[in-house]
Amino acid sequence: MRRFLIVDGYNIIGDWPELRELQTRNLEEARDILIEKMAEYQAYTGASVIIVFDAHMVPGLGRKMKNFRLDIIYTREKETADERIEKLVRTLKRVDTEISVATSDFLEQRVIFASGALRKSARELRNEVMAIEKRISRKVMNAKKHKGRSKLPITDEMAEIFEKWRRGER
Repeated sequence: MRRFLIVDGYNIIGDWPELRELQTRNLEEARDILIEKMAEYQAYTGASVIIVFDAHMVPGLGRKMKNFRLDIIYTREKETADERIEKLVRTLKRVDTEISVATSDFLEQRVIFASGALRKSARELRNEVMAIEKRISRKVMNAKKHKGRSKLPITDEMAEIFEKWRRGER
């Protein structure tokens, strides 16, 4: 079964305390942090993540980008993130597909649920991301403890390069 997580980008930024505070000073940095956290989420869970940002925050034509192997969509100027998310759910919905939408917009949650997607609040997503980060930290600590056991020792620099490849960074 193919799994998708569609994230209402600015809704999540406005809900997570650390990103909400940051967006008042530097919206671009708040966006980048959300994108990085969703890349970790995707790498850990195997779900395909699509982040949708409203065009009113980034003027111009709608565009789609690939970053960290994530799909990042900026809506067209007269299109809301909610409209694009609803279109994505209709497009992706199949019998062998599970779609979750992360937003704390109650009306959007109801529309999404009626369309056959699962809903995930911003708080639920944040808790899930924090739990994943803890598990990754534990795995890294365990790997460091057992580091000397490899028959092919690598430098810390090479390990960092491999980790970036795993996460889809260049």
